Amino acid sequence: MATDSLTFIFFNAFLANNFVLAMFLGLCPFLGVSGKLNTAVPMGLATSFVMLVSSVCAYFLNEVLVAFNIEYLRLISYIVVIASAVQLVEMTLKKLSPALFRSLGIYLPLITTNCAILGLALFQTFKEYNFMQSLAYALGAGAGFILALLLMAGLRERLDLAKLPSVTQGAALSLILGGLLSLAFMGFAGLGAE
Repeated sequence: MATDSLTFIFFNAFLANNFVLAMFLGLCPFLGVSGKLNTAVPMGLATSFVMLVSSVCAYFLNEVLVAFNIEYLRLISYIVVIASAVQLVEMTLKKLSPALFRSLGIYLPLITTNCAILGLALFQTFKEYNFMQSLAYALGAGAGFILALLLMAGLRERLDLAKLPSVTQGAALSLILGGLLSLAFMGFAGLGAE
């Protein structure tokens, strides 16, 4: 499979180079919101939406910045776009689902500082992806983010019912689970290698 094909780019971001489990970006919501599936799913969807909007805007912003030879404004421009997209998501959730808005708490505005989203915009720029490749990359990264949150939330909900030693409860258990999931995802690292 060609490394510049849309399928390869999608699955590379989804599995082999998962932003959370392989690159360790976006760990704050991964550890903080993945306690229950009913909060992990909306957070994953919100983050994926912001990733998609940021990716599209970053592509066009980069084209403008390159045209005017002001690439040094790239980082601050991407941050403004990400913050605006998060505001849109936050206002929409507050209006449509106040209970979900409250349950996500501080983690919803923290999407603005989620390094996975900024990393997505910067990586696609430095890899010089065209528009369709950027979309595939954003969709793969978003799907991978949702997958990571779902796996972690499912494991944590399941282990809430188990009898565990007190030393492995709470944050310790979350870190152990995250490490085991990361090890499992490292098996995908060879996918697509030539």
